[in-house]
Amino acid sequence: MAKNKKVRVDLRKNRSKPPRRKSWTRKFQEHGFEEEGTSGQERVRAKGDLSRRRTIITEGDDGKKNAAGGELADMPAVDERACLPGRVLRAHGLWSVVEAEDGRRFRCAVRRLLRTLTIDERNIVTTGDRVWFRPTLNDEGMIERVEPRHGLLTRASRGREHVLVANVDQVVIVMSLVEPELKPHLIDRYLVSAEHGGIAPIVCLNKADLVDPAPYQPLIGLYSQLGIPALLTSAVTGQGIDRLARRLQGRQTLFTGQSGVGKSSLLNAVQPGLGLRVCEVSETTQKGRHTTTTAELIKLDLGGWVVDTPGIRQFQLWDIMPEEVEGFFPEFRPFVPLCAYPDCTHTHEDRCAVKRAVERRQISDQRYTSYLGLFSEGTAWMKD
Repeated sequence: MAKNKKVRVDLRKNRSKPPRRKSWTRKFQEHGFEEEGTSGQERVRAKGDLSRRRTIITEGDDGKKNAAGGELADMPAVDERACLPGRVLRAHGLWSVVEAEDGRRFRCAVRRLLRTLTIDERNIVTTGDRVWFRPTLNDEGMIERVEPRHGLLTRASRGREHVLVANVDQVVIVMSLVEPELKPHLIDRYLVSAEHGGIAPIVCLNKADLVDPAPYQPLIGLYSQLGIPALLTSAVTGQGIDRLARRLQGRQTLFTGQSGVGKSSLLNAVQPGLGLRVCEVSETTQKGRHTTTTAELIKLDLGGWVVDTPGIRQFQLWDIMPEEVEGFFPEFRPFVPLCAYPDCTHTHEDRCAVKRAVERRQISDQRYTSYLGLFSEGTAWMKD
C-alpha cells in the first residue's frame, strides 16, 4: 500500500475581493462632507488567495493522469474501515446514488472539501465514478474520495470540462437517419472525443424503418474502413437489435447522441421491460425533447452496464489543441509526412499532401470538412 503524504491543494475562491459596502454615497452626505477617513477593520482570518489553500493527506498514488491525459485533483485519503467502495449510478445536483459492492444503494452527498477543490470540471463527481463513501443513517452517505478514472467522454461547457460519464469501455454514438436529420459532422466530433478519452466507438444509425437504407451504405462503408463498427437499427422493426445486444454484452457502454434519435427506445428494445421514458420528436422543429434528464448507469440482464444520457444539441471538444486534431483522423496519417511543410495545418498551405488526397478522393470530403471545422474551432478557442 502506498505511503500517505501531505500536499497543499487549491480551493475555489468564493470571490476574488471582499464585496464593496453599500450606501457609501448616502453615508458620506449624511456626515456633512467632513473629511473623515473610513474606519479600518482588522480580520483574524485572511481574505483572498491565501485563504483558499489547504493541506490534506493523500495516498501515494495520487497525481496520476486520467485517460484523456489531464491531471487528476489530489484526493484525500480515507479510512477504509469506516468507508465503503461503490460506484455512482446517477449524479444529479447535490446528490448522487451510489451502489455498494453488496448491491445496496445509498443517497450520498459530496464532502465539502471535494466540492471546493479547484478543478477544470463542472462537477467533481459524475456517473460511473468509483468512489469511497461513508455510510450514515437511512441509507444515506457522504462521498469522501473519487478514484482515478479511465474511459471518459467529455465536452466543453461554458468554458469548463463537462465529463458525461467515466469508467466505460465503449460508446454507442446514436444518430437517426431522419427526425432529426443525420449529421455526419457530429459523428466525427464524437469519434474524436471518444479516442481522446480512451474508449472504443460504435456508430449506430437508427430509425432505418423510415427511409431506404441504400443511400447510406457509403457512409457505413466509410466508417467500417476506419475500423469503426457501424450498425443500421430500428427499435420499431427490431432491425440490428441482436447485433447491438451482442456488442453490449459484458461491456460498460455509454449511449449518447442528440435528443430524439432513439437512445432510450433502443435500450428498451435490447432489454424489454426496462421501461425508459421515450417521447416523440417535435413536428414543428423536428428536434427531440429532453425525455432523459440525467445520465444513469443501468445493469443489463445479458451482462454488462449501459449509461443512458440526456440528448446533446451542441458538442464542443475539450482540451484538444488545433495541432492535435489531425492525429484523430487516421486516414490522414499516410499523407502527413508527404506535406511540403513540417508544420502543415492542411487548411491553406500549397503542396499539402492531405489536400491533394482529398482532391483525388483518397480522403472523404465529408471527413475533411469535419477536420476543418474542428481545427478552426480549436484555433478560435486558443485565441480566447
